[in-house]
Amino acid sequence: MRSTHILALAVFTGAVVARSVPENVRAFYNKVKNGKCVGGTVLKDKFYSKYPGSKSQSAPLVSSFEMPNDRLTRSLSPAFAYCQDDDSGVLYLHGEGSKFADMDVDCDGDQSDHGDGRCGNSVDTQSTTAFEYEVKQYSNHKVSDLNANFIPYVVFGNFGNEPGYNSFNPKKHGLKPLSVMAVVCGEKLLYGVWGDTNGDDGPPIVGEASIALATECFGTGITGNNGHDKNDVLYIGFPGSVTDTVNKKADWGAKTHKAFEVSIAALGDRLIRKL
Repeated sequence: MRSTHILALAVFTGAVVARSVPENVRAFYNKVKNGKCVGGTVLKDKFYSKYPGSKSQSAPLVSSFEMPNDRLTRSLSPAFAYCQDDDSGVLYLHGEGSKFADMDVDCDGDQSDHGDGRCGNSVDTQSTTAFEYEVKQYSNHKVSDLNANFIPYVVFGNFGNEPGYNSFNPKKHGLKPLSVMAVVCGEKLLYGVWGDTNGDDGPPIVGEASIALATECFGTGITGNNGHDKNDVLYIGFPGSVTDTVNKKADWGAKTHKAFEVSIAALGDRLIRKL
């Protein structure tokens, strides 16, 4: 799917959900765009941004991780890094030149409600996310896990035990599970949460979000097997305490993206002031 750079504004019960990009966020975007981790620190390099958008389209799944000389990664470049901005302390992804990251589609988590069914063609869906425990804890066990069809979450961090796998743990740099993240996509600013991590069932990949978030960014052409190919999406994580970065009382059982984002919007607005 190709990017449709359309300025959109969505309103839900009086609250702005898909926002035009504020001046300070746009200034940050422009500051860090031209050069890998410019104005900051490379925390970990040599990650891939798989294309053409979805994990399953770019290469066949394999039973174990294969090193970058194999058929799975031959056409890819490990040019993407986790960065930390010196001024604000935020974490973000960046590639070579002016590239940020793409948006692959994640359908993991609670499978009890499949929404409109667009996750149906995903070939690698898992029934849990990395922070299933925290979701249960914060929802007082009323919600079993994040549901990708409704909850806007970002897949951030890479974990694996296969020899040679390139790992990165955002927790070591102050990011808290289910903390609010900001995403700049298609000329919009959206809020989501850090909701899952990438595993070692393939090369170390960056640039992925739940289908709920991807749809809000790029429309209903997004499916479990069709993401956004262009490396123009900025993902921003905010290190800090649980109190400062997590809304434990968020609407974890929301049945629309908009309903959930409204429940974290005030916190997101506070966090982007750091930029």
